[in-house]
Amino acid sequence: GIPLVDADMSMIERVLTNLVDNAIRHTPSEGVIKLRIWSQEQKVMLELEDSGPGISPAVSKTLFERPSITDPTRRDNGGLGLVIVRRMLQLHQGDISLIEAPGACFRIFVTL
Repeated sequence: GIPLVDADMSMIERVLTNLVDNAIRHTPSEGVIKLRIWSQEQKVMLELEDSGPGISPAVSKTLFERPSITDPTRRDNGGLGLVIVRRMLQLHQGDISLIEAPGACFRIFVTL
């Protein structure tokens, strides 16, 4: 029941690989990674949730912004991976957000 999306396959693969790789790296060996996908209002939605330690509130504020060596408030915000993921999704009229959960939970969408 999930509609097909007209998208650049290599970009979407990179988005998903980045999110799954992050979840695997930050989830303990006995932990759980959940993936949910559904369609909603002309969008395909996907959530990836892990049972890892989560993301601190201080880091979550700038998680999707490019790190800066000149701005100490944006120096340690998780690297470029999620910045690139966001830009790739925006090129598909989509986006990414961090959802509050015990671990980390990312919700992405692309527009049909």
